[in-house]
Order: sequence, then structure tokens, then C-alpha cells
Amino acid sequence: MSSQDEQFQAAAPDPAASSADDGMTWWYRWLCRIAGVIGGMSCAFAGLWNCVTINPLNIAAGVWMMLNAFVLFLCEAPFCCQFIEFANAVSARADKLRPWQKAAFYCGMAVFPIMLSLTLTTLFGNAIAFATGVLYGLSALGKKGDAISYARIHQQQKQMDEEKLTGALEGQA
Repeated sequence: MSSQDEQFQAAAPDPAASSADDGMTWWYRWLCRIAGVIGGMSCAFAGLWNCVTINPLNIAAGVWMMLNAFVLFLCEAPFCCQFIEFANAVSARADKLRPWQKAAFYCGMAVFPIMLSLTLTTLFGNAIAFATGVLYGLSALGKKGDAISYARIHQQQKQMDEEKLTGALEGQA
């Protein structure tokens, strides 16, 4: 086996390990990835459009947006960056991050150009990248519990309260 194949196998994420850790379903994981790719395209086009000006803050925000697009493509869709040798390694490392870490990173990346230059181009260009961070943040909250387990917990709590009340009344008598 060549060293490039060994590097690819070392960088390839283990799907069983990542899905067991974060508790995301396969369709939600793909939704987050698709949102990341669309957010990257949105950042790239809006960043390029933002650079066509003479205002230095707009140019800085546009360059940052294009950098955001590159990072989103690198983390969420490494097949778009096949010409970069370390793309699979970066993607594997990004897959090992917890969802709340990705959420903070993506939302922070999307907010910075807006703080540099508050225009409609930066707002709309970073909206989908920010939404990707929000999707990862929602997955960090975890699954919603079912009604049966909530009813069971409520019934046990009610039973414990009744036992405490009867114990207090017996202690007074």
C-alpha cells in the first residue's frame, strides 16, 4: 500500500464512532452537510460580490467570507477540495468535533464579516453559514424525549411527593 493510501485510511472518519458520539441521525447529518455546502456557496458568491468595491471594510469582509466558504467546503465537503492534500485530514478532524463546537465555530465565522461591514450582501451571504451553525447547535441539545418517559417521571415524582407528605403527617401525629 502506498503512503497516500495509508494517509487516506488514517484520515477517513469512522462512521460508527462519530454517529455513536453525537447522537445525530443520518438524515440530520446530511442536512447539516448540505446546509454547509450551500452556505459555502452563498459565502463565496457574496464575498466575491462584496470585494467589487473601493471600501476597504467591504473588501476585508468579502475576503473573510470567501475564507469562510473555503473552510465550510473543507470541513463539510472535502470532495470539493480534492486538489488539496490535507483536505481529508481536516475533514476527519472536523468530524471528530462535537456538534456544539462546530456550532460555535460556524456561527462565529459567519458573524465576523457582518461586524466588519453591515450590508445586505454580508447579511444574506452569511445567513446560510450561520444557519448551519444553528443546525449543529440544535443537534447538540439532543433528542426530544417521548411522552411515555415524561409521564413515567412525572408519576414517580408525584408518588415520591405523596410519600413525603404521608411521612410528614405521620410524624406530626
